[in-house]
Amino acid sequence: MILVSACLAGINCRYDGKSNEIEKIIRLVESGEAILVCPEQLGGMETPRKPCERIDDKVKNNDGVDKTKLFERGALETLKICKLYGIKSAILKSGSPSCGYGRIYDGKFSKTKIDGNGLTADLLLKNGIQIKTEKDI
Repeated sequence: MILVSACLAGINCRYDGKSNEIEKIIRLVESGEAILVCPEQLGGMETPRKPCERIDDKVKNNDGVDKTKLFERGALETLKICKLYGIKSAILKSGSPSCGYGRIYDGKFSKTKIDGNGLTADLLLKNGIQIKTEKDI
């Protein structure tokens, strides 16, 4: 079983209420090989919501409101799901303050990416879960 960001399977859970649908991900879900999660929704964030970016260990929206606790809760809930299903790998949405792996936005809302991971990606990595992004498939 593979964990995948729900937005990659066409679920309208992105911050702007849209998705990032990828046909290959949808086929993985339809075949029973993948389970969907949206860590931000699991953490209690509404959809749509103000865009957020990670700044060190904090996540703030574009009004400067600290949303770190919600992102941390979503990461923990996502890890619980991985443990329940024995998941060892994930395909996560690149750039996201939750799911981003390798490159995320700089926290200044400048559309500039820097090296780093989202909070959920960091937690999954620390727990031995291999991560890829949609750019790797």
